[in-house]
Amino acid sequence: MPVRPTLHLLTGCTATGKTELALRWAEARGAEIVSCDSLLFYRGMDIGTAKPTADERARVPHHLIDICSVRERMDVTQYVTRARAAVTEIARRGRAVLVTGGSGFYLKAFLAPVADEVAVPASVRARVQTLGHAEALAELGALNPAGLGGLDLANPRRVTRALERCLSAGRPLAELAEDFARQTPPFADWAVKLVRLDRPAAELAQHIERRVTAMLQAGLVEEVRRLLEEGLAENPSANKAIGYREVIAMLAGLLSEGELAATIEKNTRALVKKQRTWFRTQLPPHREVPAATATVNGLFDH
Repeated sequence: MPVRPTLHLLTGCTATGKTELALRWAEARGAEIVSCDSLLFYRGMDIGTAKPTADERARVPHHLIDICSVRERMDVTQYVTRARAAVTEIARRGRAVLVTGGSGFYLKAFLAPVADEVAVPASVRARVQTLGHAEALAELGALNPAGLGGLDLANPRRVTRALERCLSAGRPLAELAEDFARQTPPFADWAVKLVRLDRPAAELAQHIERRVTAMLQAGLVEEVRRLLEEGLAENPSANKAIGYREVIAMLAGLLSEGELAATIEKNTRALVKKQRTWFRTQLPPHREVPAATATVNGLFDH
């Protein structure tokens, strides 16, 4: 049996220090980095995403950063296609692959199936978008007389997506779920080593406070103004990102300048709490490494 190439995955909550550790590990191992951060795709979203700087990217080749404008939408299906192409090319050159980022849904693409094969026609999507939440929920219920399983009925986006899939496939959610469970993971032909970097909550809160201060001093408000002119408001996945949504609210007069930093910090801490829950419940068994003592040597030796 041929030996599978290895994917090294380094993840962790926002502000744990993944970027610098990833750079040092990649430099030491002759690796290239594939981003697994759902906001680093967008050109111009630099300060608010703590995107690796030009100097940092000069130290190690990076992939899947700055690949689309803020007007464009990225989804996990597109991501998988691009990520497979990137890791295959890196391996072909005989270099190690390091995937790093904290966006759970994109991270999971390296570990399990994340998207079904139901194609939603534009006509179906357009009609569903005209429905209110109650209407969509009622229609979805009629198509699924056996029940809706664990679907989050209070989440309009999930209800809409479920209805689109049922209408497009002409089948109930339970059958679609069975098909999904039988799918082969997109990176099944790779061996995966997963490490999660972490910090104690109090220490992480200090890092978040310093990061937000640095972002505002570096010109986050000016960055958001420019991105709004470039179409940021047209992309809900990007304009609802922490840091950006608060500045947008301030520019709209919904938040005072004096409240801006504290609000970003509060929302970032809430995100970290959600990330920790997701990592604990959605990731397979993996190694957890304290950021304060993390070293390059032996990082993935487990």
